[in-house]
Amino acid sequence: MLSRLLSITFIFICTSVAWAVLGGTILYRTDSSDDRLRQRVQSVWGVPQIQEAPALEYVLPLATHELESHTVPPSSSDIAADLGLEYRRKGLLWYSTYTVAYQGDYQFLNSTGEPREMRVVLPLPAAQAVYDDLQFAVDGNAVEPEINAQRASFRMHLASEQMVTFRVSYHSQGVESWKYSFGHNVKSVQNFHLAMTTNFKDIDFPENTLAPGAKREAGKGWRLEWNYRNLLSGYPIAMTMPTRLQPGPLASEISFFAPVSLFFFFFVMFIITTRRNIEIHPMNYFFLAAAFFAFHLLLAYLADHLDIRLAFLISSVVSIGLVTTYLRVVVGTTLAFREAAAAQFVYLVLFSSAFFFKGFTGLAITSGAIVTLFVAMQTTASIRWSERFAQATPPPIPASGS
Repeated sequence: MLSRLLSITFIFICTSVAWAVLGGTILYRTDSSDDRLRQRVQSVWGVPQIQEAPALEYVLPLATHELESHTVPPSSSDIAADLGLEYRRKGLLWYSTYTVAYQGDYQFLNSTGEPREMRVVLPLPAAQAVYDDLQFAVDGNAVEPEINAQRASFRMHLASEQMVTFRVSYHSQGVESWKYSFGHNVKSVQNFHLAMTTNFKDIDFPENTLAPGAKREAGKGWRLEWNYRNLLSGYPIAMTMPTRLQPGPLASEISFFAPVSLFFFFFVMFIITTRRNIEIHPMNYFFLAAAFFAFHLLLAYLADHLDIRLAFLISSVVSIGLVTTYLRVVVGTTLAFREAAAAQFVYLVLFSSAFFFKGFTGLAITSGAIVTLFVAMQTTASIRWSERFAQATPPPIPASGS
């Protein structure tokens, strides 16, 4: 029996190495294609967008005949941003793309004490972006701004203490995240209101951003609001788009975890066959390990073409079919289709499916391991292991097909 255990251990180690190579290969395929595929997605959908607040700019001459630039922030801001999430799949990865309908109503006050030629400047959220239905208006009158890759601006004359209302609206699209920034440094923000609507429930605010003051469900998503009367902050307002289950990283995680599944399966099969005086030759264990490996190999390449859940289901059926049809010949129908199939379903399928539920994977696997240990301890407590290991010759193999 000791030599049989050593042979099984060797098979387990070799298979574990193969799984490590497979998991590393999946990670390499995923990482090597990510930059290329991300560029393809961004060439169509743009990049993560950061919309900065507009400002009034004016210049003052200095004694040195140089010009000094000054800015005036909005005295009030009323903004609406409607985010619509759309997923795009490339290879082994899903990318979170979105559309944004933006409208901002701003008021500016010439508080310099003198009439001035001033310029309203609106930084554009991204150079690599498409802006549809881009409109600018001052006091309700449409204007044609000067536009380059970084900003839109236009000049106007403001009397002292004159208030103007500026509106901008557009439709655009980006990937991964959307932000509204008050500026690069700590800013004083007056009379600010931003209403954001989403078509998704799984909202996520990145670190070092402002949380909404109000939140309520709206259709398939949320309506979020930020209201500030007098805010001093350098933090932006931001939304990170939710991501779908990523086929590549998930398949690699399951592959790296595979030796644990195989260990439990071998352990249970060893306990069952020992209690029933059935011997399975190490070559039989080798083919069982190969059938387990087939699950992960098939999953890795089906995930390229099918939904990851469908690929998982097909791989599970194929692997269980390989094991049960093989053991039916080796040890008989009852053991193959009852104990072996159940053990494979628990330790391969259920353990691997735990990776679909982030945050519960470790708890699910630990619970399964403890239950397995309890059952094994109870069912083997009466076995005289010293006698079993001292047996010179193994018991005969029962006839197959029973």
